[in-house]
Amino acid sequence: MPTTASETSPHRPDYKQLLQDVDAFAIAEVDPRVEHMESSPHAVEHALAQLMAQQGWYGVTIPRAYGGMHAGHLAKTLMIQRIAKSSGAASAILQASQLPVSMIIHFGRDEQKALLLPQVACGKVLLSIAVTDSKSGGHVLGMQTTAHHDGDDWIIDGSKLYIGNSHLAHVHCVVARTAPAGITGSRTLTAFLVERDRPGLTVEPHRPALGLHGFSFGRLTFDGVRIPSANVIGDVGSGKDIAYSSSILYGRPNLAAVSLGLHEAIVETTVDYLRTTKRPGGLLSEQPVLRDRLGRMVARLRAARDLAHRAADMLDQGQACDIDLINSKNKGHEWAVKSGQDAMEMHGARALETDYPLQRLWRDAQCIYAPAGTGEIQRLRLAASALDESPVEWSTQLALKTSLFRGSVYR
Repeated sequence: MPTTASETSPHRPDYKQLLQDVDAFAIAEVDPRVEHMESSPHAVEHALAQLMAQQGWYGVTIPRAYGGMHAGHLAKTLMIQRIAKSSGAASAILQASQLPVSMIIHFGRDEQKALLLPQVACGKVLLSIAVTDSKSGGHVLGMQTTAHHDGDDWIIDGSKLYIGNSHLAHVHCVVARTAPAGITGSRTLTAFLVERDRPGLTVEPHRPALGLHGFSFGRLTFDGVRIPSANVIGDVGSGKDIAYSSSILYGRPNLAAVSLGLHEAIVETTVDYLRTTKRPGGLLSEQPVLRDRLGRMVARLRAARDLAHRAADMLDQGQACDIDLINSKNKGHEWAVKSGQDAMEMHGARALETDYPLQRLWRDAQCIYAPAGTGEIQRLRLAASALDESPVEWSTQLALKTSLFRGSVYR
C-alpha cells in the first residue's frame, strides 16, 4: 500500500516489520494447518488460536497502558487481511477476538479494563461477543434473552447464536434485555461479562458451516446464569449503544479485512492458473476474454483495498468515518464474491476439486455476508446518510479516545 503523509507519524507502527512478522507466521503456522482444518470441519482449531494469542495480536488496538500493542485499526486490518490470504478461518478467529475488545475499551469500568485488557493483550484471555438472539436474529432491539435483578446479582436466561469464537472464549460479552416485557426503546438492553464456567451457561456442540472450517460461531444457552452487578459493562440500559458501536467500529472493518484477504487469494490463484494452463492455441493468460475478466477482478480488488485501508486509517485518526467503515464491508464483500464467482467460472471443472484452494476461498467468502449486518442493512445506512438521517457518529464519539495521534495511554 502506498505510504501517505499520515502514515509517517511517529505514533504509527512499523507496518513493514509488522507485515513481515505476520507473513512469517502465516507461512510457518497457518499454511500447514489449512488442509487439516478443511478435512476436519467438525473440529474447532484451538492450537492456532492460542498461537496467535501468544503473538499479542488480540491486543493490537489495546493501549500500551494495559499491555497492548496500540498499533491501531489499520495495523489490525493489515494483519487480518494477510492471515485471510492463507486461511479465512484463521482470520475469522483473529477478527472475532477483536470485536468484544471494543466493548471493554470504550464502555468498560476502570476495574474491568485493568483486569481484562492486560490478560487479552498477553493472550491469557479470549473474549467473544454475544448479541444475535436465537429468536430475533439481527433485530437487536427485539431480542428475547433477558437479564433480571435478583438481590445484588443479575440472572440471564435465553440463547444466543452465531457467536464468533464461542468454543474458545474464556469470557463472553453478552447483551440481554433488562427492561420489562412490553417496554420498547433504545434503553432496554444491557451488556454483561459472563465467564464461561458460570453455572447454567452451556456452549452448544460445534456444528460445521459451509465455510470457515475450524472457526466456531456457535450457540450459547443461558439457564438461570447468575452474575454479580460488577459484571455489567457500562450503564444499565446502554447495551444497544455498546452493541452498535462495536459492530461499526470493529465489526465492519474487521470483516472488510477478511473479505480483502480472501479476494487477494482468489486473484492470485486465478493469475497462477491462467499463467500455467495451456489449451490449444496457447496459455489461457493469452486469451483476451479471460484477460478482460481478470482485469475486472483486479479493478475490484484494488478498489476494495483502497476502501478498507482508507476507512481504517480515518478511524485511527479519530475522523468521522462510520459510513466509510460500513461501505468498506459492504463493497468489499460484494466485490470479493463477484471475483470469486468469476474465478470459479474461469477455472471450469478445476475449481470444483476439493483439494484445490479456489472452492475453499469461494465458500469462505459466502460466510462474510451476514455478520455485522447484511448487505441490505449496510445499504440502508448508506441511504440514511445521504438523506441526512444518520444516527450517532461512533467514530468521532468513541474512537478518538484511542487515536494513534493521542499517544499510547488511554484516558
